[in-house]
Amino acid sequence: MEKLRMPSYGGQALLEGILMRGQNHVAAAFRLPDGNIDIVSEELSGIYNSKIRKIPFLRGLIVLWDALVLGTRFLTISANAQTGEDEKIEGPTLYITLLASLVLAILLFFIAPAALGQWLGKLLDWSAWVSNIAEGTVRLIFTLVYISVIGKVPEIDRVFAYHGAEHKTINAFEAGENLTPQNVQPYSVEHPRCGTAFLLTLVLISLVFFSALGPLSWFWRLATRIIFLPLLACISYEYIRWTGNHLDSKIVRFMIRPNLALQRLVTREPSPEMLEISIAAFNTMYALENPD
Repeated sequence: MEKLRMPSYGGQALLEGILMRGQNHVAAAFRLPDGNIDIVSEELSGIYNSKIRKIPFLRGLIVLWDALVLGTRFLTISANAQTGEDEKIEGPTLYITLLASLVLAILLFFIAPAALGQWLGKLLDWSAWVSNIAEGTVRLIFTLVYISVIGKVPEIDRVFAYHGAEHKTINAFEAGENLTPQNVQPYSVEHPRCGTAFLLTLVLISLVFFSALGPLSWFWRLATRIIFLPLLACISYEYIRWTGNHLDSKIVRFMIRPNLALQRLVTREPSPEMLEISIAAFNTMYALENPD
């Protein structure tokens, strides 16, 4: 079978559903409470059609937009699909929700580790380099513990299973497989372009970058963690993109092992019904991307 490369195709697990994004279109499939499948699709515009998506490093901003805006909006749609209600979070309410989520994430994964690293450095008389290494280690521990804890919630556990279905479907398509639940099931729940890989890469790159900044005051230590976050996200995206395009190299396959290992925390083996949802979302998106 001919192996296909899909550098611009990706997805996201939703509540009882999956989002698949192409270069110009997005499609999501949901399992409704009555057992039927609902599909929502739309054409991408705005930042997706801008010059940014062709500029190295700056195109990583699209990943942030995906997670903060597009992904959250479709999570809202999927949640409301389970209750049979119309989409409720929109306009100012949606943006307030996004801002609150972003602030909480920055506080938990960047500000809190930075403050703890600074405090430990002062308390134990560590050098700035050791203090920054401690900060990065705390950030990594926070990330792993957070993922492990939320994975115990039954609803999130099902989301992780849909995450596995998303990866299996994309892996099967890239291998040239005919997409049916039976054909897709044997494929791996891991994928090198996963958003979880992006998260771990961001944590590790931030460890190296912030360590190189040397000693800083409390204010500048905390401020730099916010100021440089977009830059580090763009660097992380380029790393993920590069490794995803060079998987034929044994060195690259070795480099991505930590990312693949982390994905085991956020994926589960999906049921055939979940694979049906993933395939429906992918086929809808692919048909929109390739109308001929």
